[in-house]
Amino acid sequence: VQLQASGGGLVQAGGSLRLSCAASGGTYNRYIMGWFRQAPGKEREFVGGITRNGFSTAYGDSVKGRFTISRDNAKNTLYLQMNSLKPEDTAVYYCAANSRGVGQLWSISEYDYWGQETLVTVSS
Repeated sequence: VQLQASGGGLVQAGGSLRLSCAASGGTYNRYIMGWFRQAPGKEREFVGGITRNGFSTAYGDSVKGRFTISRDNAKNTLYLQMNSLKPEDTAVYYCAANSRGVGQLWSISEYDYWGQETLVTVSS
C-alpha cells in the first residue's frame, strides 16, 4: 500500500486547509484510515481516524470541533478538513492505514502503512 499525502502549506491563524491522502496498491475500502501529526520535539499524535465505510470517526481532543476526517472510497482518497487553525496545529502531518480493518481508530500501533509527511505551518 502506498499513501501520498498532499495539501500542506502556510496559513494564518483562523484559516483553513484541506489535506488529501491518495492510496494505491491495495484494497482501500478494507482499511481503517487515520491522520497523525508530529510537532518538533513532540511525540506523534493522533488527529483523526475513520472506519472502512466512513460511518464512524474519532478525533484527538485538541482538534475536536475544528477538524473533519472523511474518505471517498471510489477515489481511494482520505481527507482532513482543518478549520480555525491555531499556531499549535503546526506540525508535519501523516496519513496512515490499518490494513487489518479492525482495531481502535486512535491507536497508533494499529496502523501498518504510513504516507510521507506534509507540513502544515500556522502563523500567528
